[in-house]
Amino acid sequence: MADGAHPALKSRVSEAEWQVRVNLAALYRLVALNGWDDMIFTHISARVPGPEHHFLINPYGYYFDEITASSLVKVDLEGNVVQETTDFINPAGFTIHSAVHAAREDAKFVIHLHTVNGVGVAAQQHGLLPISQNACLLQHQVAYHGYEGLALNLDERERLVADLGDKSLMLLRNHGTLAVGETAAQAWIGIFFLERACAQQVAALSGGREHVLIAPDQAQSETREQGRGISFVSSLAWPGALRQLDRKSPGYDA
Repeated sequence: MADGAHPALKSRVSEAEWQVRVNLAALYRLVALNGWDDMIFTHISARVPGPEHHFLINPYGYYFDEITASSLVKVDLEGNVVQETTDFINPAGFTIHSAVHAAREDAKFVIHLHTVNGVGVAAQQHGLLPISQNACLLQHQVAYHGYEGLALNLDERERLVADLGDKSLMLLRNHGTLAVGETAAQAWIGIFFLERACAQQVAALSGGREHVLIAPDQAQSETREQGRGISFVSSLAWPGALRQLDRKSPGYDA
């Protein structure tokens, strides 16, 4: 048994699917370890290798530090559960994640969070400001999507993917943050840098905007170009993240 409620699936799925499950479970645990989870809400998903366009998402009702590779639920783009399980998924999570997975072949992993700092910046009219190194590294990658209420209306999917375009990060106005990646590592480093940039902005603006320094235009341009190597950085950071989980949150790979 993988845990008290979910039988081990490793011997019942393909090796490729199992590796995606392990990486996705790791993302859930890393979010919890950083204090970015929102009780049982928000979602992280991953495309299952193969032609069916199935994806994996969390069972509704479980905290992120409880998620294991075997507990993840496999669904199709219509929201149908396509594996034997007694669990179900959050409809709002399906709306956002099915939209991105259907529209972006490169979006193998999708992270959506409701952090205090992420929502704080998403609620600021000017959005992410170039006032930190992290923000300058990311600004060219950040898209914006207007708030439409709880993501239960499937019609919103078209507008969300249109706003996301080909970018890898998004601020959902009054709602939260989103990151996509070809790999779990790329999605993780994207959301990590974005959340860090948002936290730095909230801290900087806590004393008012009047004396906050905007990075010089030339420095912004230089840092933007340097930020295009973020995929390489992700490949270095991800193994360390997994080692951290092995020490502090073992069992995700069961």
